[in-house]
Amino acid sequence: MNEAAGKWRINHVKMVIGDSILEGHLTIENGVITEIAGGSCEGASASGIPTIDGDGGWLLPGFIDVHVHGGYGADFMEANKDAYDTITKFHASKGTTRMLATTVTASREDIDSVLRAASAYIQHPMPYAALAGVHLEGPFISELWPGAQNPSFISPPRVDWLQEWNKQHPSIIKQLTFAPEKEGGLELVSWLAEQGITAACGHTDAKYADIIAAAEAGLTQAVHTYNAMRGLHHREPGTLGAVLTEDRIYAELIADGHHVHPAAIRLLMSAKTTDKVILITDAMSAAGLGDGQYDLGGMTVDVLAGVAKLRVGGNLAGSTLTMIDAFRFMLANTSLTVPQVSTLASTNPAKQLGLLQETGTIAIGKLADLVLTDETFTAVHSTWVNGKQIYSSQSS
Repeated sequence: MNEAAGKWRINHVKMVIGDSILEGHLTIENGVITEIAGGSCEGASASGIPTIDGDGGWLLPGFIDVHVHGGYGADFMEANKDAYDTITKFHASKGTTRMLATTVTASREDIDSVLRAASAYIQHPMPYAALAGVHLEGPFISELWPGAQNPSFISPPRVDWLQEWNKQHPSIIKQLTFAPEKEGGLELVSWLAEQGITAACGHTDAKYADIIAAAEAGLTQAVHTYNAMRGLHHREPGTLGAVLTEDRIYAELIADGHHVHPAAIRLLMSAKTTDKVILITDAMSAAGLGDGQYDLGGMTVDVLAGVAKLRVGGNLAGSTLTMIDAFRFMLANTSLTVPQVSTLASTNPAKQLGLLQETGTIAIGKLADLVLTDETFTAVHSTWVNGKQIYSSQSS
């Protein structure tokens, strides 16, 4: 089914519908879901309606990755169409239907280039996973928690830069990762909230009180929770303590077993409700490729056994994770159900991006942003955006 136009069906699937699982079929017309029903629709093809046999696999809302730097050898910082096609094509093959092009802490000129490239890319039909905008990870972060960000380009908060970027590229910036404890941080939070941009704490040395004050001003997300932030202490709960206990904050999670221990993941899920955690990949250019030497923001990264680390210092440097792998990891290492993990991978990021009215769940009237997997979530068979097939394992 290569075209979004027309009417067609997916039959014989287990569908995630809200908190429930329905075995049945689904009808799409002109890119929109028009029917969800239990049972088989045998004979639909004979009646003239093209039908895909899901063979008993899982039909999920397409994954939405709000924190991804690249994949299959390409990086969003390259700021060109070829790189963006490579990244969105690769992650589409792993079930991602929408994503934010995520930057690193870099020069103002390099960030300008990404915003221009992403803006231009979005203006034309996107053949693979759709860019929903840009996530600026930095440069307004803490020198104490650079992680794999280049400390040479760390800057104090500059609302004037953001105002200029927002003026030149309206509605392109969807999320900003920064350290709210820095001077001018609360003013930055307020400005972001006014613009409808997700204010996210990350690479931060913020104390508990700093995060609570930021949440009062409009902070709503924490970047790669546990990583590159002040940890929990029983007398100073720190950034982590605030994230775990503040209901206004969504917690991003890299579920690869390297960034966060499974026990710490279970602790996070115990502290937060399932509608306040967002699965991300934080994938870098090495995702989809083998071990070797790669570049991230001008810094050398060595990937060994699938784990990416800076050559100098040894900090974790993003991941080689994909969303389908994160989905499967959560099922294997927590007590969450398939619908609950789907909430983390699709519904919650759609909420944060203001897209829940059109995507993020399987429902009548919503866009057919869908992923069809096998029964064990090991393989992605097909991915659709707006009802158009952007990946098929049979043609890859």
